[in-house]
Amino acid sequence: MKRITLSGFGAPYIALLIRFVVLLFLYGLLRLGFYVVHAELFPNVSPNELMVMLCGGVKFDIAALLYLNILYILLMILPIPYKYNDVYQRVAKWIFVITNGIGIALNLVDYAYYPYTLKRTTGTVIQQFSNESNLLKLSFDFIIGYWYLLLLFVVTIYLLIKTYDILRIVKTSNFTWKTALVQLILVFGCAFLFVGGVRGGWAHSTRPITLSNAGDYVKVPEEMNIVLNTPFAILKTLKAVNLKPVHYYSDTEIQAIYPTVHYPTHKGAFKGLNVVFLILESFGKEHIGALNRDIQNGQYKGYTPFLDSLIGESYTFNHSYANGRKSIDALPSIITGIPSVGEPFVLSIYSGNETTSIAKLLGQRGYETAFFHGAPNGSMGFSAYTKLAGIKHYYGKNEYNNDADFDGVWGIWDEPFMQFMANKINTMKQPFFSSFFSLSSHHPFKVPEQYQGVFPKGNLPLHEPMGYADHALKEFFKTASKMPWYTNTLFVICADHATVSYLPEYKTLPSSYAIPIVFYYPGGELKGTSDKLIQQMDIMPTVLNYLNYDQAYFSFGFDAFDMKKQDNFVVTNNSGSFNFFYKDYFMTYDGKGPLTLFDLKKDRLMKKDLIGERPVILDTMEVKMKAFIQEYNNRMIDNKLTYKADFK
Repeated sequence: MKRITLSGFGAPYIALLIRFVVLLFLYGLLRLGFYVVHAELFPNVSPNELMVMLCGGVKFDIAALLYLNILYILLMILPIPYKYNDVYQRVAKWIFVITNGIGIALNLVDYAYYPYTLKRTTGTVIQQFSNESNLLKLSFDFIIGYWYLLLLFVVTIYLLIKTYDILRIVKTSNFTWKTALVQLILVFGCAFLFVGGVRGGWAHSTRPITLSNAGDYVKVPEEMNIVLNTPFAILKTLKAVNLKPVHYYSDTEIQAIYPTVHYPTHKGAFKGLNVVFLILESFGKEHIGALNRDIQNGQYKGYTPFLDSLIGESYTFNHSYANGRKSIDALPSIITGIPSVGEPFVLSIYSGNETTSIAKLLGQRGYETAFFHGAPNGSMGFSAYTKLAGIKHYYGKNEYNNDADFDGVWGIWDEPFMQFMANKINTMKQPFFSSFFSLSSHHPFKVPEQYQGVFPKGNLPLHEPMGYADHALKEFFKTASKMPWYTNTLFVICADHATVSYLPEYKTLPSSYAIPIVFYYPGGELKGTSDKLIQQMDIMPTVLNYLNYDQAYFSFGFDAFDMKKQDNFVVTNNSGSFNFFYKDYFMTYDGKGPLTLFDLKKDRLMKKDLIGERPVILDTMEVKMKAFIQEYNNRMIDNKLTYKADFK
């Protein structure tokens, strides 16, 4: 095969680019081969959809190849004179071949392994086989059983080497300080490209891509495995939380303690109300005056005058909590009824599980579904998640299409974007389900120029933009109230999570999860206040049961409107330990047993630990805590997060 000589100080960079493109082409072929081998497992993928998946997979291939080739890339871009040396280039070549050989082998393993797991191999495989004493024999048996994959691997590596050898790098001029300076600049350029490649983009709002981002290119979770590649799946889950199956109780006992399949108990007809979720960034309960009438001798006003007025016309709860402390935890809890344990659900190895969501269930009843978020599309992985959750339409900064209202950091200011949302909803066919996630009450805590000095500065940097976000909410309702769908709509207003605190009453662990959860139905009589516990993952079953939804469904949450059942609980998780609320009590639990117990009604500031003084209540709480862990772990592992999964 004729060789091509690349000369000059730029030769290593040109060779690096060409070889990287060759690897991308090879990974595309491996992805296509993965689909062809397992085509019977993806019967509903059309040619056009397959093309979308193949193109979407390039983003994940770039990230995986950058990680795998980080040493080779470094060797090729270092501004040193002897990198043109034949020995140096041979060492670089074999590093390239070995590291990429590993990546190719991992992809080929899933040609055989996928039908047994129905998932790309993840980092948990290391723990899975760590205690196998006959690992060599298992590997040998695998090679014998799948000899054709070994043959394909050998042929692929041979072609990779031959392709590599086509390019030959030579030095044609002396290495001077000017050459070194130019190459140093190129190093920084490569570093910039590397960061964007492994993150999936350079936007401020872009989180590093993970498994769940493959949802942007598919209809159902199992198709994400076509988009992904195995090295990426493994690298992104090396430190993943690997849940372990637990069996504290029998199936009969667990159903009595903590039933997660909800059966209709009402006799009324289904109410075809529109449903709108308004998720407000960082709107911790502390900052809502109407929910803190007992603070500062009743003089505390908070920073949300409009929300305060709306709460007076709504149904709300005195003890309402987020299931997590990050924005990325909120959507699965609210829309899917799945809290995060140990790590965000959408970043976990279980993010590809088939799930229930309120959007899917209402969509089956003919609801049109949409999600609104003013950040660039793809921010926080929301577009991927909402697609997997069955939401048909996504409206972000791209669809808004007017950068004049861009806040310069996160996305479109809340006020104009919420007006855009109101008008877009007005074009949707009723009944509809719509959800919105705000962004203006977020660091760096700015307000639009025309609102400088309008809202109280307060005691925290958050307070001024929270006043602006409350104003945006007011203007949204002002516009929406004039539209024909308004009185036939159930609004649910909550925060994604709580945030920094100023008041002493909120500088405790349980209060760090306290948020507003408000149900507002302008066309009905849904008004009042309850002392019943409620959490984000209770929103889905509460809304469905209020609508008289007449089918069984799965959810980890409870119906907060069911006043006959007062034995519900709230659970949050922080770095693997649990916080557990039950009636007036709060328990911390490390997975092995209770650590602390407090009576929040009598001891809001948590001065007295009751761990040794309330054995009966502690025993009750531990039973329920273990039931939650058993249901959560086992259902995640077994991919049983839907009602129909229980009957497979």
